[in-house]
Amino acid sequence: MAKTAKTAQEEPLEKKLWKAADKLRKNMDAAEYKHVALGLIFLKYISDAFEEQYQKLVAQKSEGADPEDKNEYIAEKVFFVPATARWAYIQGRATQPTIGKDIDDAMDAIEKDNPSLRGVLPKVFAQEKLDKTSLGGLVNLVGSATIGTKEAQSKDVLGQVFEYFLGEFALAEGKKGGQFYTPQSVVKLLVEMLEPYEGRVFDPCCGSGGMFVQSEKFINKHQDYYKKKGKTGLSLNPADRISIYGQESNQTTWRLAKMNLSIRGIDSSNVKWNNEGSFLNDAHKDLKADYIIANPPFNDSDWSGELLRDDARWKVLGEKLTPPTGNANYAWIQHFLYHLAPTGQAGFVLSKGALTTNTTGEGDIRKALVEKGLVDCIVNLPTKLFLNTQIPACLWFLGRNRQGRENEILFIDARNMGFLVNRKNRDLSDDDINLIAGTYHNWRNPNGNYEDVAGFCKVATIDEVAKLNYVLTPGRYVGLADEDDDFDFVERFTSLKTELEKQIAEEADLNKKIAENLSKIKLPINSMI
Repeated sequence: MAKTAKTAQEEPLEKKLWKAADKLRKNMDAAEYKHVALGLIFLKYISDAFEEQYQKLVAQKSEGADPEDKNEYIAEKVFFVPATARWAYIQGRATQPTIGKDIDDAMDAIEKDNPSLRGVLPKVFAQEKLDKTSLGGLVNLVGSATIGTKEAQSKDVLGQVFEYFLGEFALAEGKKGGQFYTPQSVVKLLVEMLEPYEGRVFDPCCGSGGMFVQSEKFINKHQDYYKKKGKTGLSLNPADRISIYGQESNQTTWRLAKMNLSIRGIDSSNVKWNNEGSFLNDAHKDLKADYIIANPPFNDSDWSGELLRDDARWKVLGEKLTPPTGNANYAWIQHFLYHLAPTGQAGFVLSKGALTTNTTGEGDIRKALVEKGLVDCIVNLPTKLFLNTQIPACLWFLGRNRQGRENEILFIDARNMGFLVNRKNRDLSDDDINLIAGTYHNWRNPNGNYEDVAGFCKVATIDEVAKLNYVLTPGRYVGLADEDDDFDFVERFTSLKTELEKQIAEEADLNKKIAENLSKIKLPINSMI
């Protein structure tokens, strides 16, 4: 009987590239190698796109086209690549000892001819600790992939490669890697719940730009929205539907964001960098955003709050509520609210402690947010989702115009959702994301089919929240005991102490009985030892 042939499933390009690139890394730290690998991938992308346009212009020379005219590329939204920066030239020199300097020079040349990339591209290839043989191998590896042609762009080949590499580098870096990368499933959940179809999207701590990328993906996925709204005459290009605004205090992370957005043709001119950060140097002071999507640093104690005690951002609907200097969580919340348009919505990640804390006025701020009808929904997240912290996290959704829902809040407890990727990390599946987002939208929609589900979701009134002292932990409302928050240390300590004392007394009693029995047979105890 003939054996049935098994069709081997081909490994995705991004995984193949990562495995090979990671081998070439050798002993180089992932935090540094990240810029080497991603910089080369970006260079290959813009060179592929340039070369495709270049060949078209060569074919049109008889009609007056000039393949070396920068304007011919600007018109097609293609970066102009000088001759010594083109991939064929770079790869031809991959085995030369000067390959590192050649690539750095190429990056400089590209920045000079493309103002939007100035200060963005990495020039780290000539450093001595970077093995030039390995670098040449990486050049040849990246050169084997076609990632910048129109066909490749339509399939989002580079987007998938870049996103996969960002995630893998974040895993490799561990705690530090999480500073520039929010897990894709968390970003996707935020975007699916907020639904940023059109308007101004703002992230004042934007990392590598994942929130913006996911917003664009969301629009591409839901193009039928415009047809339902009778907007078929308008452009369906995401770039024409949303404008993005961002800020990042880490310059190397900002560069990653600019590259991440450039490869997708997303205008990043309003994604700003300064090393002072959003609190001390707000790069978008006058912005009122339709959507704010963010993952700020958890429990940041070094945010210069003592210098901003009289800042205008600390007014919540006219009431001044100054956040504590020792923790930036509520400063971020108020920063988001300050930048929300009159009908704007915000969705962001915070540590779970922000749901219950009463430290130095935080409870008063939370009470004001609830009573003024600004809190829309709270989602309790599973553990192990984030690479840079084991602190339990949650999602907050705020809105300035909640259309009749001002007197209630939706609580969703998703702690038991998701799946383990490995021993240390968990992820949310598409089904998980659809269930959470669908529950939220069914509740928001007056005609939605929403029902409370014990242990998962519950709509609570402001009065119910007030009775629980404005604590916003979903487990307190959905019907299941929240062991983390209800843990009574004193009670547990007393119980353990009683158990230990009982055990000691029982052992003493047992030793006494043994000694009594030994004395009856008149055998010296010492002889038994």
